Amino acid sequence: MRNIKLILAYDGTDFHGWQRQQDSRTVQGVLEDALERLTGARPTTMASGRTDAGVHALGQVVQFMTTSAHSLETMIRALNAHLPRDVRVMDAAEVPQSFHPTLDAVSKRYRYVIDNARIGDPFCLRYAWYVGRPLDAERMAAGALHLIGRHDFHSFETNWPNRMSSVRTVLDTKVVRTSRLVSIEVEADGFLYNMVRAIAGTLVMVGSGSREPEWVGDVLRARDRSAAGPTAPPHGLFLLWARYE
Repeated sequence: MRNIKLILAYDGTDFHGWQRQQDSRTVQGVLEDALERLTGARPTTMASGRTDAGVHALGQVVQFMTTSAHSLETMIRALNAHLPRDVRVMDAAEVPQSFHPTLDAVSKRYRYVIDNARIGDPFCLRYAWYVGRPLDAERMAAGALHLIGRHDFHSFETNWPNRMSSVRTVLDTKVVRTSRLVSIEVEADGFLYNMVRAIAGTLVMVGSGSREPEWVGDVLRARDRSAAGPTAPPHGLFLLWARYE
């Protein structure tokens, strides 16, 4: 039995998230369909994180067990031939039997993209949240710095409690403007439900001038979801990668 790790990229627009569902198109469902066609057996796949409906990935880590003797290059080529065009296998590797893509992840990094111009770009509709009022990326970056460290992120969690604890460690944040696009990146040892999208909505309030950067720290300390900004829509969110030792 071999343990195989895949790196997936996918456009989440037409998927009901990662996790398989009986009557809905999901990334896990189409991947397991392709694996069954390739190997003759339907494996159970596990991912570094379960992306929601409409959320994209550039470096989703997926693991499955197989007795297939296919080479890694053959797997990549064959899976991409069987998969729909909005999912691609970017890389494959054989890993130790003990490898677990969720439990072994040291950190994950997400990017949230905002289309910030007077008129929305129709070619960004699937991949960025359109915000028409001007945003100051430097103010947003200053606000995001208050999130770094180990904190209770209950204020940035939807439908609490989803986990035993809302405490997480944010390792890095970055806010960058490139022409009309403002990108927010957050790396943490784990994420709560809608955490990055709530952070994005909060930072937009700072960037628009309706709140000061220091307010983000007040929101964090409040431990109250109603104290933060809105939950940004899913289509601007990208899972960039998961990091392992």
